[in-house]
Amino acid sequence: MQTPNGSRPPAGADPVSRRGALRLLAATAAAAGLPETAHAAGPGTGTDAATSTDTVPGAKTGTESGPATATGPGGSPAPPRVEALLARLTLTEKVSLLHGAPDPRPLGQAGHVPGVPRLGIPPLRLADGPAGVRVTARATALPAPVLLAAAFDPGLARRYGRVIGREGRALGQDVLLSPMVNLIRTPYAGRNFETFAEDPLLSADLVAAEIEGVQGEGLIATVKHFALNNQEQDRETIDVRVDERTLHEVYLRAFEAAVAAGTGAVMAAYNKVAGTHAGENADLLTGVLRERWGFDGLVMSDWSATHSTAPALAAGLDLEMPDGTHYGDPLVRAVTDGTVPEAHVDRAVRRVLTVMDRFGLLDPAPPARPARDAAAGAAVAREVAEAGATLLRNAHGTLPLAPGRRVAVIGPTGARPLVGGGGSAHVVPDRAARPLDAIGARAAEVTYALGEDVYGKPLPADALHPALDTGERHVPAGRTWTYDGTLTVPEDDEWTFVLHYSAEPTGRPEVRLGAENLFPLAPGYTEYFAGGLVTAAPDGLAVRRRTLRLTAGRHRLRITAPGGGSGQTFRLRRITGATRAADVAEAVRAARAADDVVLFAYEDATEGQDRTTLALPGNQDRLIEAVARANPRTTVVLNTSSAVTMPWLAATGAVLQMHYPGQEGAAATAAVLYGACDPGGRLTQTYPAADDRHPVAGDPLRYPGVAGTEEYGEGVHTGHRWYDARGVRPLFPFGHGLSYTSFVFTRLRARPVGDGGLDVSFTVRNTGRRDGVTVPQVYVGPSPDLTLDQPVRVLAGYRRLALRAGERRRVTVRVAARTLSSWDARRHAWVPGTGRRTVWLGASSGDLRLRTSAEAAGSA
Repeated sequence: MQTPNGSRPPAGADPVSRRGALRLLAATAAAAGLPETAHAAGPGTGTDAATSTDTVPGAKTGTESGPATATGPGGSPAPPRVEALLARLTLTEKVSLLHGAPDPRPLGQAGHVPGVPRLGIPPLRLADGPAGVRVTARATALPAPVLLAAAFDPGLARRYGRVIGREGRALGQDVLLSPMVNLIRTPYAGRNFETFAEDPLLSADLVAAEIEGVQGEGLIATVKHFALNNQEQDRETIDVRVDERTLHEVYLRAFEAAVAAGTGAVMAAYNKVAGTHAGENADLLTGVLRERWGFDGLVMSDWSATHSTAPALAAGLDLEMPDGTHYGDPLVRAVTDGTVPEAHVDRAVRRVLTVMDRFGLLDPAPPARPARDAAAGAAVAREVAEAGATLLRNAHGTLPLAPGRRVAVIGPTGARPLVGGGGSAHVVPDRAARPLDAIGARAAEVTYALGEDVYGKPLPADALHPALDTGERHVPAGRTWTYDGTLTVPEDDEWTFVLHYSAEPTGRPEVRLGAENLFPLAPGYTEYFAGGLVTAAPDGLAVRRRTLRLTAGRHRLRITAPGGGSGQTFRLRRITGATRAADVAEAVRAARAADDVVLFAYEDATEGQDRTTLALPGNQDRLIEAVARANPRTTVVLNTSSAVTMPWLAATGAVLQMHYPGQEGAAATAAVLYGACDPGGRLTQTYPAADDRHPVAGDPLRYPGVAGTEEYGEGVHTGHRWYDARGVRPLFPFGHGLSYTSFVFTRLRARPVGDGGLDVSFTVRNTGRRDGVTVPQVYVGPSPDLTLDQPVRVLAGYRRLALRAGERRRVTVRVAARTLSSWDARRHAWVPGTGRRTVWLGASSGDLRLRTSAEAAGSA
């Protein structure tokens, strides 16, 4: 979460053994009975190295020997330097290392942990960074992680991480609050653009690679949000219930991969898991994270997500952010009066210092901070945007566009780039060109039409009595401006009032229509979220909207605008049925006069709130339908966070999903539209055909929850697996994406390998006349030897291939033993999925072209 100045807002028993972790899993049995096959590392990663062979539940573990032992976070001896420092720290100094505090030299980062200068312990600065480093300084605004994921390329994810890692260090930061790896469970979730995929295997591969890139540059990565934070609605209170098997096979898989990749930190989630807040859930933070997986880093809270002192510390939460509400003076008092053993404090401090030592931050001469390389960052930003560009439809050869033709660009994000989403993901970019200009550089002639108004038009002067200048107004500091009159509405219509203003939220102008305050201060922190497209006008004024149905006639309008301490600038505007009709008419005229149309459609997402529908916001569906009827050579470019419905799909020529493409999005979009590069992206989430045709539709207990509780009743049948299990046809399947050329797959073979996995080999040939990119995907069916409810098939591997026209290549994809395994809730362990397994090769989960089978010997 963030405040207006860019910073985030302020806001028992000993750790248990694995038996406690199993209690957690048993406690979530309300949604039990929906199992699945397990996951495996995909190509190029070593995430299966963390596979655990569990001991008998209840057996003695390292933490049971006593919390005061001088060991490092994962049970290995702590570095001598750490122990020496710990011995010299006073209790007050120890506690100061376990919570955030104001930064005397703020850089606009999310958090700050003071050091201990007398002992040479430096402070830690923590910055958000899912798509670049979020501070007040300029940084490379990378494409959203969901667009990175669409490339299906762990190597690219590693380079993406390296850009963030270098820039984080260059911009004075020590800890990155990223990557986020919570699965896309519901298409409504407001932060789907910040994460990777609906699939646990793909997410595991990508998070491991990105962490390696970030930490390879010396910046500490923080995987988040642990665990089951798969929505924004009620995220601070919702109690998530999930069966043991689903938890391990689906929702923990990527976190385990992050631990195996060496992530330095883990952020606990806001939500509850089985009745206990994630930040004080010992079964998760100790039983699973440290004892089962051997995590050796620090665990921090999400911002203002700590709810206790002794229970949270005992459970394994080491660092409270952003302040010391529970880990500051209350912790000192609790140790002093004997409520909390000082050994628990020592253990947490040891973990924090050990991570700092691992990254050289405790060295007498810590690693030098590099200079920013803005050009290199921009190059990677463009590479990612081009690689993740996903062509969903291309009828009648609409794309690529031919140069030298007349093009109409339509839509607000054609003229004002939607660089990234709002909230923690917002980055101040080095630059961000307009797609209109990038397209104009290639077209013979380009025209622009707004099509969909985002910021509103001035209130009509003749509708106000007494008369009022409806333009921009400035209120001096210490003064208050008021208006009390009437607004005459000519006919029954839907009005959206749009307020642009400059003051802090407490000084926002009050606008009342009749007795209703149109723009009340929202509860919680939603008020502070900024970034994206619709929350700020082009000149930087904050924007709020309110839509309501008005009847014809006069309505009392009262405006009170305080100048506050520094003065205030504001505008009140409107969007109505009449203004929408005029905007659509203008767009249709432009479309008819052009050879080709590129229509930019948007959906602006932010942390802190979920979407309420899969439809594009505002009038965009009607706009696209009207424009496509006027010119069938209409390409719709989607700048959306997640899946959207497309009632206009059949009328369009092409649809290109660019998500939030970062600062180089304009150049990348134009390059793909004109065929300078092949659209190489593939969907990492299934696109439903309608709001009532996806895994959590129609069951409020599954989403958003009932009476504070939510059950993941779909079990292991998540994402594309649910569509297969139910026989539901999506709008577009997981893995879907088109090329400007064509590919054939032949000679599929599968054979067992010694570690219990399979080697799947096949030949890919580019049969077209253009160079292009394809992503063949391997899926594996259920084990005949396991009496579990398994998915119809799971993603088992993939390979991104760039082939020249006519080129043929033989490829082998390793399906790891973990992918062929399942979690047995009775044994609380992985079990091998032996027997003859069906293997498919396809271009998506819905386009399976070849099938074979192989005997799996199995090794979990």
